[in-house]
Order: sequence, then structure tokens, then C-alpha cells
Amino acid sequence: MGLIPEISERMSIRKFKSRKIDKEKLNSILEAGRRAPSAKNRQPWRFVVIQDKELRKKIEKAAFGQEHVGQAPDIIAVCSTNIGYRMPNGQLSYPVDISFAASFMMFQAQHEGLGSCVVTTFDEAKVKELITVPYSMRIVLLLLIGYPDEVPFPPDRKKIRSITSYNHW
Repeated sequence: MGLIPEISERMSIRKFKSRKIDKEKLNSILEAGRRAPSAKNRQPWRFVVIQDKELRKKIEKAAFGQEHVGQAPDIIAVCSTNIGYRMPNGQLSYPVDISFAASFMMFQAQHEGLGSCVVTTFDEAKVKELITVPYSMRIVLLLLIGYPDEVPFPPDRKKIRSITSYNHW
């Protein structure tokens, strides 16, 4: 069965306990992100871990008041250091690369008994200012990590046959 049970059990958590995350667990999550694949192995990521409560509350405001943002004991700002590189297919690589890193970290968090939630609705300029991200870099997403204080209702998923085809569209 491999990773399918953990993938199936992972859901976005929007209510977290205030309990701090063990340093070893957090390090394993960051290590998972570090090991993600990237275009030409450029590894264009930088992970800024935000644990300070006051700073998390300011980021909550920059995320348009989403309470779960300030409630999570750890916020990982997943940033790109290589925003200009385009892959041979013409697409920018950093959104893909950062998505891989964030996904690896989410699954490691699930493995560690933690919950996670990806947040992409935030004022990037404000968050960059708060955590001193250089102008030439991008904060692609915020990854909330913590001990869940809820049992979320599993989202409905499309049937595999409705999203898959072979050899043509």
C-alpha cells in the first residue's frame, strides 16, 4: 500500500493546538522539503520558519485575517530564490519546484502525526517585509504546521476514471 494511507489521511487543518512542535519533527519536515526534486536540481527554495507568536499574528493580518494562520504554532514561508528560470516547455520552474517541496513537507508532517494547511491568500509584499525576504525573491505559499485540534471532514474526490486517460486526452 505504500504511502497511499498517509496521502488519503492528509487533510487541510484549520484548527491547531497551541502545543509546540518537537524540534526533531520540525527538522524532519524541513529535511523532506530539502530532498524534493527541482528543475535541473536548482533547489530554488528557502524555508523561513515563523514561531514567534506576535509575528504569526501579524502574518495572520497579512493573510486577510485568516485565524488559522496565526493559530498554527509554526508557519513555514516557502520561498523561491530563482524566480526567472523557465523550463524548456516555457513554464516558470519555481511554482512547480516549490509545490514539490511543500508537498514533501506536508506528507512528512502527516507521518509525524501533525496537521498542515497550505495558504496562498496573503499580501506577499507585507509578509516579505515582516520576515525580511529580499525583493528579488518570492513567497509562493505559507505552510501551516501543528498538532490538529479538529477532525476534518474528508473532501470528496473525483473518481480515478474521470480524471485519467491513456495515450490521448
